[in-house]
Amino acid sequence: MSADAQIVARDRRDLLGEGPLWHPAENALYWVDILARRINRLHLGDGRVDSWVMPEMIGWIIARRDAPGFLAGLQSGVKAVTFAPLTVAAFADLAAEPAGNRMNDAKADAHGRIWAGTMPVGCDRPSGALYRLDPGGALTQVDGGYHIANGPAISPDGRWLFHTNTFLREIYRFPLHDDGTLGSRALWLRFADDGGTPDGMTFDAEGGLWIAHWGGARVSRFDPDGRVERVRRLPATQITSMAFAGERLDRLFVTSAGDGVDEPHGGDLFEVDAGVRGLAPHAFGRENGYDA
Repeated sequence: MSADAQIVARDRRDLLGEGPLWHPAENALYWVDILARRINRLHLGDGRVDSWVMPEMIGWIIARRDAPGFLAGLQSGVKAVTFAPLTVAAFADLAAEPAGNRMNDAKADAHGRIWAGTMPVGCDRPSGALYRLDPGGALTQVDGGYHIANGPAISPDGRWLFHTNTFLREIYRFPLHDDGTLGSRALWLRFADDGGTPDGMTFDAEGGLWIAHWGGARVSRFDPDGRVERVRRLPATQITSMAFAGERLDRLFVTSAGDGVDEPHGGDLFEVDAGVRGLAPHAFGRENGYDA
């Protein structure tokens, strides 16, 4: 067991845990298991975990500001999802995507837009892309050429969008304009060969960028110049993403994957002491995210 992390107790582990999302109004953390087609919810008050099975592989879930429930990125496109009772309805399709692609990771920005990546299920060709979903429902491709599109993250000042090309070990930085257009893509960081590959990402309130190391058994905090400032080791190899949660946004939850590895904690959900607070998540549909 790593001294850096605690395991969240529950009755199953994830095949491919991803996309953690803090929901302040519910005092709950949501995340998905892509391969098991599940949405999971951890109640921070009592530790209870709920789970729902989706009709397709699911890459992410983001709360809605101007309507009940959530949007979720399924293999065929974006769906509107509500719970109690569970409903799944079409919202925006991926008609232009090649057959065999799926959605993988996403984040909402302060203007209520969602930035979401796609990738081939087999990770075998650069057919994935980066999309922008506007509050009005328009879905626009803004970048392409990804084997594995991962980890959108938006800087605290809203001026930069970071996106990961996991297959190439590269993280790109785009100028992000108020109207939703992106400036030219620039390489911001390339992972060393001994560090695994970059997966999900999130910024903290001080501007540090936390990156999950797939194959590297850790999450790391990088400073604005791309230097490692802090490392938290984990007792699982395939680390996928993370999100700050809790009333003070000082609890860092980390997802992992158990598919393809023989590890006692692969696929567990971890809580890590990051030593810093995070940023409140934004919701889809309107500006400024959740109410405080």
